[in-house]
Amino acid sequence: MNFDYTEEHLAVRDAAREFAQTELLPGVIDRDTEAKFPHEQIKKMGELGFMGMMVDPKYNGGGMDTVSYVLAMEEISKIDASASVSMSVNNSLVCWGLEKYGSEAQKEKYLKPLATGEIIGAFCLSEPEAGSDATSQKTEAVKDGDHYILNGTKNWITNGSTASVYLVIAQTDPAKGHKGISAFIVEKGWDGFVIGKKEDKLGIRGSDTHSLMFTDVRVPVENRIGEEGFGFTFAMETLNGGRIGIAAQALGIASGAYELALAYSKERKAFGKPISQHQAIQFKLADMATNIEAARLLVIKSAWLKDQGQDYAHASAMAKLYASQVAMNVTVEAVQVHGGYGYVKEYHVERLMRDAKITQIYEGTSEIQKIVISRGILR
Repeated sequence: MNFDYTEEHLAVRDAAREFAQTELLPGVIDRDTEAKFPHEQIKKMGELGFMGMMVDPKYNGGGMDTVSYVLAMEEISKIDASASVSMSVNNSLVCWGLEKYGSEAQKEKYLKPLATGEIIGAFCLSEPEAGSDATSQKTEAVKDGDHYILNGTKNWITNGSTASVYLVIAQTDPAKGHKGISAFIVEKGWDGFVIGKKEDKLGIRGSDTHSLMFTDVRVPVENRIGEEGFGFTFAMETLNGGRIGIAAQALGIASGAYELALAYSKERKAFGKPISQHQAIQFKLADMATNIEAARLLVIKSAWLKDQGQDYAHASAMAKLYASQVAMNVTVEAVQVHGGYGYVKEYHVERLMRDAKITQIYEGTSEIQKIVISRGILR
């Protein structure tokens, strides 16, 4: 076993860390308060290659491995989880799905600008009555000559109003159940495509989360991804990789909160000495550090398995399940270490605590991860 990162890994990590500190940290509290999408910061992330890290260079991507992506995600997430979730969706769900399963024409038209961050994408699976039960798709796409007529509603869509390209999962043959689900590429601005209100959320408030409505939207046949009936498989395979991104986000939120708590514990004095010299705080820090390191090993292992071409579905579910729980536990403890100061926005940890919760919910709840893990064990 080799636990060393390559020089390229370290360079990517350091570049992401510097960007997060210099570009994302200034104004992050205001963006959270105002629920403001980080437009300029996301644009710069694209220019630096963070929006299409794993895409083949022939499609304008960085050609990097998944470990590099995880390291960058952690550093970005330490500072601004709203920015990192846009990065995750664009990399793990949209770009990966198009490169893996899209036609050459789709890659030329959509993947190339997505990989550079010139445009960003959205992944549209969840519906008002289809969250964890992704088989219960109500959105329908009915064949009409050389087009499909798309009708339905999607909700909780990251990059909902800022995306230009949307991967939409819809039912094309209801009689076949989940085997009748297909996947389509839809462009913003098409007739009948309406973007609903932005959600007012607990955390990741800068993230652009919307409901989307489709009324008789005409989607060309050439914008279908794969064959009819491939949509559910497409969604599940794509989400396997997406879990690695969200696990890395959770890891970053946890490690960001821990670093703040550690630094604060050395500065804050109580009973005549820094609180880091009190055993009650030392034990908290020890637990935080240990759990973060365990989460990091699970996340890196799932990324490594993906890079080796091995089955990583089981490992990515474990990584997301554990890292998201660590994110919640560590951020709560980071607030506790800060005491009353932890409860105010100026010290950042209350925001990280609010951001952490969503990692247990989106791209597969913790309960769904346990189903995936248990099926793998029993199989």
